[in-house]
Amino acid sequence: MSRSGEPVVTLENVGVEFTNQSLKQFLRREKDAVKAVDDVSLEIHEGEVVVLVGESGCGKTTLGKTAVGLQRPTSGSVRYYGQDVWEAKDGTGDGDIPFTDIRRALQIVHQDPGSSLNPNRTVLSNLSVPLKKQYPNMDVEEREDRIYKLLDYVGMKPATSYASRYPHQLSGGEQQRVALGRALLMNPDLVLADEAVSALDVSLRIEMMDLMHDLQREFNTSYLCISHDLANAYYFAEKVGGRIGIMYLGKLVEIGAAEEVIRNPSHPYTKVLRWATPVMDPDAAREATGEVPMREIDIPDPKNPPSGCRFHTRCPKAREACTESTPTLRPADGTDRSEVACFRSEPDHEYWHSDPLPE
Repeated sequence: MSRSGEPVVTLENVGVEFTNQSLKQFLRREKDAVKAVDDVSLEIHEGEVVVLVGESGCGKTTLGKTAVGLQRPTSGSVRYYGQDVWEAKDGTGDGDIPFTDIRRALQIVHQDPGSSLNPNRTVLSNLSVPLKKQYPNMDVEEREDRIYKLLDYVGMKPATSYASRYPHQLSGGEQQRVALGRALLMNPDLVLADEAVSALDVSLRIEMMDLMHDLQREFNTSYLCISHDLANAYYFAEKVGGRIGIMYLGKLVEIGAAEEVIRNPSHPYTKVLRWATPVMDPDAAREATGEVPMREIDIPDPKNPPSGCRFHTRCPKAREACTESTPTLRPADGTDRSEVACFRSEPDHEYWHSDPLPE
């Protein structure tokens, strides 16, 4: 897959594990460990849009926070323009990019903008805080001028009026514009948008995504977006030639050009997500028989994921080989437009000679 620009952030074999202990487990020296992210590698290039999609609990938000340095990985590495993020944070290694610069360059827009804005501060004050921290030598007049211009650019006019309001005096869409503007005030290289439009009314989602596209062109930033809605993911990524990545139980199971992943999905789980989003393919929806394209088995416990391919317990195409080894990402159908972690993409794999799993 051809992408311009060098990687802003590179994740290599990243794993993130969370441990929970009850009092009984503590006394018995036992613990439950959940691998929220398991051996994921991903590059996000300059000016690129990547959208991660999957069910709740699949690890997409954890992976996103790891990519922007908000979550320390348990294994693997996260690099910003080649500099290991956590070596910079810990003051180890040979990198020459200070962590303060990395922190400024990697920003986040939360799902609930209201909770991320201080309710006791005006919009002007909320937006002044990060500027004061990152640019301590900037005088008041320059700082306020920059904020007013940003508010005007994101459609909050007149800017001086909106700047004097408190978060509770703004609509959900206006709060999200402020949150997005606050991230962009830092001139970031990468913005993590964690379900940034899911809390908005449907009528406002397209408007907000279009605004994010406009701001991307103006600020020359990259986006890593998190979404549970395949239709939103497709609109946001496809319009700018971006990619969609599909996650399942901590694994990246398919990633590629938005058009390819949606119109010609290679992984059985991607096909399930598309089936569950009729608006993606109205013709197919009209012809649907009502049968879910997967086995009728509950989602596995993340604390005890299945062996081999983690989707095999729900996959209608699963065979014995799927229970024995884990597929890795490889070009789908011999193209460079998408990659898929499924043995069915390997014509010579032993999968084709193994027995189908019983219904």
